[in-house]
Amino acid sequence: MLYLLDANVLITANNTYYPIDRVPEYWEWLRFQGAAGNVKMPIEIMDEVLAGHKENDPLLDWLKGTDTVPALSLHEEVDHRLVQRVVAAGYAPDLTDDELEQLGRDPFLVAYALAGPDRCVVTTEVSRPGNTRQNRKIPDVCRTLSIHCLDPFALNRELGFKTGWKTVTWAHWSDVIARTYRLLGDCNFARHPQGAYEQRNRP
Repeated sequence: MLYLLDANVLITANNTYYPIDRVPEYWEWLRFQGAAGNVKMPIEIMDEVLAGHKENDPLLDWLKGTDTVPALSLHEEVDHRLVQRVVAAGYAPDLTDDELEQLGRDPFLVAYALAGPDRCVVTTEVSRPGNTRQNRKIPDVCRTLSIHCLDPFALNRELGFKTGWKTVTWAHWSDVIARTYRLLGDCNFARHPQGAYEQRNRP
């Protein structure tokens, strides 16, 4: 599954429950998941985050970091036919220019989710089934178009975020590597106290 982030996922996390200076593990985890190809952000949505920056903005500093943009960027061009489909089917086929402007970049995010299999939109927006036209929320638009949609906490559960994720990830892969070598019979491993392994030559 490829998870496509809405701008509000980053903005809300930094402003409320995961401030960059208080919970840096979350932001390292996001970058890791981006580099692994699990989490991405379309360029139109990333531009939306960058456009809302303020002076001494830690989110902007993080996003402009050396490794962040390459890790999180979705290297695709939007299919404008899909954007039109999202607008017509997800909002209304006869939106005025003013109503279209109010949609912002949301139709682009949903269109990227339509562009391939096993894609999911991640947003902090909450379903409001009674809203119509340009006021429809992303979860409701996704539901109309049969697109999977999650909130950030559901994403964290699906991808297993923990503040100690680095230790868990390294321990897991250390075990995998060790078992592989034991199965091959090439070498023996002894676990360090820190959870790493050292190769020992056979006598």
